[in-house]
Amino acid sequence: MGNLLYLIAVILVIIWIFGAFVSPFGGGLIHILLVIAVIAILLRIIRGA
Repeated sequence: MGNLLYLIAVILVIIWIFGAFVSPFGGGLIHILLVIAVIAILLRIIRGA
């Protein structure tokens, strides 16, 4: 489960970077993806997995 969570977080960060710099008309959705990715990474660090 931990590896899946980390994989999802990495994918969300990549989508955020792509959306922020290639097509800047995503607005709030792009930032929501970033927040979800950061939360997923923090959960992985806190759980020590």
